[in-house]
Amino acid sequence: MVDFIVTLALSAIMGLSVYLSLPIVLRKKMGDRKIRFLNAIAVGILVFLMSDVYSDVAPMLSNGSLAGYGTSPFFDGIFGAAVAGGFLVLYFLEHRSKKGLSPVKLALIIAIAMGFQNLTEGLVFGAASVQYGLEGTTLVILVGFTIQNLTEGFPIAAPLAGKLDKRLGALLLMFLIGGVPTIVGGGAGYFYNSNVLDVAFNGIAIGAILYVILPMFRILFREPDAVSEVMVKDSETVEEVSNKLVHILNQRAVYIGIFVGFVIGWLVNLV
Repeated sequence: MVDFIVTLALSAIMGLSVYLSLPIVLRKKMGDRKIRFLNAIAVGILVFLMSDVYSDVAPMLSNGSLAGYGTSPFFDGIFGAAVAGGFLVLYFLEHRSKKGLSPVKLALIIAIAMGFQNLTEGLVFGAASVQYGLEGTTLVILVGFTIQNLTEGFPIAAPLAGKLDKRLGALLLMFLIGGVPTIVGGGAGYFYNSNVLDVAFNGIAIGAILYVILPMFRILFREPDAVSEVMVKDSETVEEVSNKLVHILNQRAVYIGIFVGFVIGWLVNLV
């Protein structure tokens, strides 16, 4: 069994490891295509995180209640309500303003979504530190979650890419919002944890991440699909042809970036 203060300290290392991504996300002189690529990587990471979180919930939902098959209506209800709650909270947060999503507000929404997910990670780690001590399973959870949280800096910073020199204070605050729930979860999990809490907070995390992905997709694909306009017309100027080629390269950067982000999430999860 690990001491409570040690559990909190290790939870802080896990949650605040998001700050280790700062040297990468603070790189200056990023062109539009690099910014898109970073945003696409962030989306890929979020897509993987959503599937990874659900993989943790699925065994608790499937309890074989119907002749060895089927799911638990009780846990299904909790999960469904939690997903809807995570999604709707962010929906109302965004639509309270008629001006729509600013880059800072989108970063805040992503940080909140990461916070929900990290709260669950903290609960898992806190419970493991009591049950297993600081060895075996607990160490695997500590290392795995620390590395995973490092990648979460990319989704949070992505909306501010190219403007981080003016938004550094806001970014540091967003990282704190995303990371501190790990410490809260670690402290709570040390004293109490249950399948109900795991299902509820994982459901909230999935709903929140699902909502976050939507505006990010909207940003990534805000330009018209240039692939369908690849044919060059005789009447077009050199500038118009150049713009079409830039659009095509931007679209390719988005697709490749999403794939790279998903692979990064998967490789980190192997730890």
